Amino acid sequence: MYGLINKAIGEMVCSHFGEKAWDDIRRQAELEIREFVSMDTYPDDLTHRLVKAAGEVLQLSPAQVMHAFGEYWVEFVSKTGYEALMEMSGDTLPEFLHNLDDLHTRLGVSFPEFCPPAFQADEPNEHTVNLHYHSEREGLAPMVMGLVKGLGDRFDTEVDVVHIQQKSEGADHDEFSIQYRENSACDINARDINARDMNFNDVDEESKR
Repeated sequence: MYGLINKAIGEMVCSHFGEKAWDDIRRQAELEIREFVSMDTYPDDLTHRLVKAAGEVLQLSPAQVMHAFGEYWVEFVSKTGYEALMEMSGDTLPEFLHNLDDLHTRLGVSFPEFCPPAFQADEPNEHTVNLHYHSEREGLAPMVMGLVKGLGDRFDTEVDVVHIQQKSEGADHDEFSIQYRENSACDINARDINARDMNFNDVDEESKR
């Protein structure tokens, strides 16, 4: 994986748990690298070790770590030079989900060794999106669920994500059912501004599997 992923994991941990927690995670993962280079590639095993170590140090399951990371990733890429690409991908949650593959194609210009997953979105009824996720990598479905949650925050949209088909249980790909409701102006004004703070313990039960 590209160093940008590992860098984001480190920043997520530091911003929510402090630098000491990140140092403990690096030590637990037997990682000697102190700084990741965003455009360099690193073995997938290194990222897996970081996630496992983060779970052990923070007392979270790997699925919970990946779910939290998915939420954080939306914020991270927006503030690290990719906001223009995010804006090009849609103005609503459904539109953005339909354009995920196009977004990855654009990212491939900057990251030539990028091997993105494939997404397909369909809308069986109003306020529902079924998101199909194809990837050669294992264990990233919880990240996708967190990603959708993070996109919900971006678009002021309440989302409920259910993992309805799992590759880990024999299906050829993962599928998520996403129920969404766009917040009205009144909802936004009434919402506590602190509600956007990430709660690492409030993880959808499906992501714990």
